[in-house]
Amino acid sequence: MASEKVLAYLDANRQAHLDQLCGFLRIPSISSQSDHAADVRQAAAFVAGELKELGLKVETIDLGGHPLVYAESEIRPDRKTLLFYGHYDVQPVDPLDLWDKPPFEPVVKDGYVYARGSSDDKGQVYAHIKALEAYVREGEDLPVNLKFIIEGEEECGGHSIYTYTEENPDKLACDAVVISDTTLYNASTPGICYSLKGLCFMEIRVTGPAMDLHSGSFGGTVQNPGNALAEIIAGLKDRDGRCLVPGFYDAVLDLDQEERDGFAALGYTDEILKQETGAPAAFGEKGYTTLERMWARPTCDVNGLVSGYGGEGAKTIIPAKALAKVSMRLVPDQDPAAIAEAFKRHVAAIAPAGVTVEVVNLHNANPVLVPRHSPMMQAGMAALEKGFGAEPVFIREGGSIPIVGTFQACLKSPVLLLGYGLSTDNIHSPNEKFLLENFWRGARTSAMLMAEAAK
Repeated sequence: MASEKVLAYLDANRQAHLDQLCGFLRIPSISSQSDHAADVRQAAAFVAGELKELGLKVETIDLGGHPLVYAESEIRPDRKTLLFYGHYDVQPVDPLDLWDKPPFEPVVKDGYVYARGSSDDKGQVYAHIKALEAYVREGEDLPVNLKFIIEGEEECGGHSIYTYTEENPDKLACDAVVISDTTLYNASTPGICYSLKGLCFMEIRVTGPAMDLHSGSFGGTVQNPGNALAEIIAGLKDRDGRCLVPGFYDAVLDLDQEERDGFAALGYTDEILKQETGAPAAFGEKGYTTLERMWARPTCDVNGLVSGYGGEGAKTIIPAKALAKVSMRLVPDQDPAAIAEAFKRHVAAIAPAGVTVEVVNLHNANPVLVPRHSPMMQAGMAALEKGFGAEPVFIREGGSIPIVGTFQACLKSPVLLLGYGLSTDNIHSPNEKFLLENFWRGARTSAMLMAEAAK
């Protein structure tokens, strides 16, 4: 395990590391908004500066989007190599009025640090950097070779990390990729994620008359795009939440009994779901528990609807257009491209007459499944147990991290999804937060992982 000196350093510098994290969080590195381009570069410089100060060879790589930060320690052929991946960019902060405090002015309250990016993903990335710092400052020899690739386009769908990985597999070669952009099971139970859902993101565009029409003069004479879109959406799922796209479930890899038993043993109930979400009741595909639906069953959800007038008071029109954004979260072994084509055919088949319907595939990501019993997975489990002081469990994640599939395909290395966040951290939402104990324990776990991986 990591030496007592390394762990003692992390314990002694908790407040200093929190102060430094807050400096990182103050940078409004919103990658999807062009007016924050300079802030994104400032965040990249912050990461590069920290890694360079710790003795790593650092490169800032510009492929036309936001920069990548690559760093590596001395590479010794007799040692295992870990590649740490994360992102320094953050989501937009809207709606701003729902934040209790300004999103880029970190606030420490009730054991959490509140700020945009605190959990997703600056706090988790920074835990790795602090683990490296502990080895360096204590003069301890690193037990493994280290590489870092930290990107600034994860939240805006950029392609720099994909291009770089595809073109530089030898440079990124490693014995395991460590990704901390996931969550623990809960605040008292550490967990390691072994599967992520894929994504098929579609946009349905419905066009009717050439302009908005007076609903009194023309109501009942032409097809209303808003009504037509509602009819299409109603035909995507049945009353039990099962997707009606033909062939949608054909390739789904079923849970094995060990997985179902493991999920059941976690004790997640519908009451917990209601407490976490504020929803009045659980809902979803019959024949599966809430946790099974959340982690291991594909979904089809409307993410946004636009049509007609939505302002204050009344405006009686037949809208000229209607639009819906629909995401399908996919599980192994579903193919996003095949699902996209099946979705287009289904929408065309159920669309009513009198409107023009266009369906566009905006984004795809492959689902991910990593072996639960590989040596590196066992190293991760051992590090989690020592870092958090509790036996970890295997979990899945309903979200997507598209780069995982690219790492698997290009580097041919196991991926370790070692996250330190919580599902209740309000990521992508107002009042995002990160439990400080998870930050500090995460740094201990990262230090432990280096020692465990060396075995």
